[in-house]
Amino acid sequence: MTATTTPVHLAGGSVIGDDGAFRRADVLVVDGAIAAVGARLDVPEHAEVVDCTGRVVMPGFVDAHSHAGSLVFDDGVQLALLRQGVTTIITGQDGVGPAPGDGSYAARYFAAIDGPHPTYRGDGVAGLLATYDGTTAINVATLVPAGTVRHEVMGDQQGPADRSQLDAMRALVRQGTADGAVGLATGLDYVPGLFAGTDEIAELAAEAAPAGVPYVTHMRGGYETNAAAGIDEIVAIAGTAGGSAHISHLHAPVELALAELDRAADRGVALSFDAYPYSRGCTILSMLLLPAELARPGTEDLARALDTTGGREQIRAAVLDRVLGRADLGTGWADQITLSHVPAAEFHALQGRTLAEAADATGTDPVDLALDVLVDSDLQVTVVMRVPRPRTPAQLAGLFRHDGHTGGSDGIFVGTHPHPRAYGTFARYLGEYARAGLLSWAAVQQHLSTRSAERFGLGRRGVVAPGWTADLVVVDPERVAARSTYTEPMRVAEGIDDVLVAGVPVLRDGALTHATPGAGLRRTTA
Repeated sequence: MTATTTPVHLAGGSVIGDDGAFRRADVLVVDGAIAAVGARLDVPEHAEVVDCTGRVVMPGFVDAHSHAGSLVFDDGVQLALLRQGVTTIITGQDGVGPAPGDGSYAARYFAAIDGPHPTYRGDGVAGLLATYDGTTAINVATLVPAGTVRHEVMGDQQGPADRSQLDAMRALVRQGTADGAVGLATGLDYVPGLFAGTDEIAELAAEAAPAGVPYVTHMRGGYETNAAAGIDEIVAIAGTAGGSAHISHLHAPVELALAELDRAADRGVALSFDAYPYSRGCTILSMLLLPAELARPGTEDLARALDTTGGREQIRAAVLDRVLGRADLGTGWADQITLSHVPAAEFHALQGRTLAEAADATGTDPVDLALDVLVDSDLQVTVVMRVPRPRTPAQLAGLFRHDGHTGGSDGIFVGTHPHPRAYGTFARYLGEYARAGLLSWAAVQQHLSTRSAERFGLGRRGVVAPGWTADLVVVDPERVAARSTYTEPMRVAEGIDDVLVAGVPVLRDGALTHATPGAGLRRTTA
C-alpha cells in the first residue's frame, strides 16, 4: 500500500451546489478526508496542488454492477475505471462470485465474465475483502452471491433445496453479511440460480434483511417485455423477506419499466435498480442458448450430449426453442448476437462478428457454429446482444431520471472485444446525458455516486463536503466523453484526468500514479 499524509489542494475549480449549479470552490483534503470546501481556504504550505480551473470536483462514482472484482488489480482495468471517474465497484453480481468457497466455481463458470481472482483461495467474504486492502487503486465492495452459496451446499444438484440444505445456505448468507457484504445477489437466468424457487430465495433474503442490505437480482425471464413477471417475483420475495430489493441492469421498454416500478411501489416495495446508457447487452452464450442441464460449468455434459445418436438434432431444436421464445431475441437472433470473447484458437478470429456473419464465413449454420464454439471454448464465450428495438438516449433518460436509478456498467473486461460499456458507461452519462441536457449535472452526481453509496452502505462517500471521505474526481464538463465503441471497445474515456481515492492521487494528468489506497469496503453507514 502506498501511504501518504500529504494534503491535497484542488484549486480553482467548481463543485455542484445545492441548487444544481456549478459553484466556484476549492477543496482541501487532509488525511484521507475532505477538510474544507470554499472560495478561500487555509491551505498548508506543503499541500500538493491540483489546478482544477475550468473543471468540476465531484464525488467518486460507484459502479453498482461491476464484473471487475477479479481483474481490478490489473493496471489497464484500473485506468479504464479511473478515466471514467469510478472509484468504487460493487461485485459478486448475478449470483456468482469467489466467496464463499475457494473461488474455483466462479473462476470456471464466470471465466469469460469475471476472470479468476489472482489471490483469493478461501475464508469467505472477509477473506475476499481483505485481498483488496491496500492492493489496488479502486475500492471494492461485494454482494453475497446466492448461486455460489447454492453451489457450495448443493453442488450441481437441480431442484429445490431440502431443509438442511436451506439452513446451510442461510448460515452462509448470514456469515457473508456479518463479514461486510453489501447485499445478497441472485442470477435467475444462470446456473444454479435458475433452479432456486421463489420461496428458497425469500428465505435467503430474509437472512440479509436484518443487516439492512438489499436483495439484488438479475431477475428471471429475459427482461425486455418479460420484465413484469420478473418484477412480480422480486416484489414477492421482498414482501416475504421483509427487506429491500434492487434490480440488476434493468433494460426494458422505458414506459413498461416505469409502470412496473410504480406498480411495485404501490404494493409497498420501492425498488432501486442499476442501468447503463447502452441499448445492447452482454452475457455468456451458454446462458442464452443452452438448456439448464447443459449449461453447467465445463463442457463435458454438452460434448457428451452432442455425441449421442440424435443428440445434435435434439440440442439444435432446444436452442431454437430458447432463442425464438425470448422477448429480447426472436427470429433475428443470429443477427443480434455478436461474438465478444472466444478463447478457442480455431474460432478466435470470429470475435466481433455476429453469429450469422460468422456462420457465413465458416460455411456452417449459426446453431451448429455456436455449439462448436461453446464446446471448444469450455463454455467460456461471451456475446453482445442487440435488442430488437434499440432505445435512444432521450428515451433512456426517462428511466435514468427515476429516483431509484443508480449507475451500473455491467462491465466485462475479459477478452479483446468486450462490450464498450466497461470502458465508457460513466463518461457517457456525463457527456451524452449531462452535457447534452438530458440529465442535470446534479442528478448525475446523485445517481452515479451519492445514491449508490447510500443504497449499499458505503459510509461517508458520495458527497463533496467537510468530513466525507475524499474519493474525488475532477471532471472537465466540456471535454468528458466515452471513446469506446462497438468496433473499438477498449478505448479509454477522456475528460477526467485527476482522481483521488481516500485522499491519495491515483490518477494524475490522465495517468496512473500506481498508488494503492483502495480497500475492501465493508458495509457501514454514513
